Amino acid sequence: MDGSDSVPQNTAKLLNDMSDIRFWEIGLIVLATWLVIVLARRILPFLADRGPSQFRLYFLGAVPIIRLVALVAAILWIVPIVFDITFQNFLVIAGAASVAVGFAFKDYVSSLIAGIVAIFERPYRPGDWVKIGDDYGEVKSVGLRAVSMQTPDDNVITIPHSRIWTDNITNSNDGAHTLQCVADFYLAPRHDAARIRSVLQDVALTSAYLDYSKPVMIVLSETPFGTHYKLRAYPFDQRDQFSFISDMTVRGKLALAAAGGTEITAAAVASPSGASSG
Repeated sequence: MDGSDSVPQNTAKLLNDMSDIRFWEIGLIVLATWLVIVLARRILPFLADRGPSQFRLYFLGAVPIIRLVALVAAILWIVPIVFDITFQNFLVIAGAASVAVGFAFKDYVSSLIAGIVAIFERPYRPGDWVKIGDDYGEVKSVGLRAVSMQTPDDNVITIPHSRIWTDNITNSNDGAHTLQCVADFYLAPRHDAARIRSVLQDVALTSAYLDYSKPVMIVLSETPFGTHYKLRAYPFDQRDQFSFISDMTVRGKLALAAAGGTEITAAAVASPSGASSG
């Protein structure tokens, strides 16, 4: 009888008495946590857009960290108010929660765990230009479950963090304020390659978008269709990458025509730093 009576008694002690639970304090904690997250989401991006460019990525990268810290602190603060925390109760709660979560929210929990890993390993952070699968764009926010990206076509894409387990993630700038852009030109084989290289280098060096602290490189290779020139350079600001590419392409075509190069076609794309585009 004594053993059977102890089971419901121990079970009941998992929760504190309703009269002992300070609901007003829980409400204040939830409100304070919400205010911290909202202020972080608004103030830090505001400072990132209007402050010095070298601090922009630091401000944006602090948003998911502040949100994670605020949520964890709120949970750790609320749990002792609601539950009677003992070692035995902790094992019961953890076991029940793990079974429920494992069956009902497997994919969601996988994204949450991947989100925590992403916050600390930082394969992407707000302000980075990344490619996940076939999607390329600027990371606008990193939540606990998903990352939000804005594409060059001004579309917003939400991608669950669980993609980091299966997909390669290409980060074009990896926290830097600039990234490498590549303008591709194809010329007929019979031409003065040294002169064409010099012409394309002048095109990049005279661009208003160029970051002069980074190198300008011209790489060429022979293809069945002609000579492939890759004009690699860095814009001063990563947000100018498409304007920079267009500028190099337009002025490059004009310069090649003036130099007597027989151009077959010309194209340009942005590529990750250190990688080439075909």
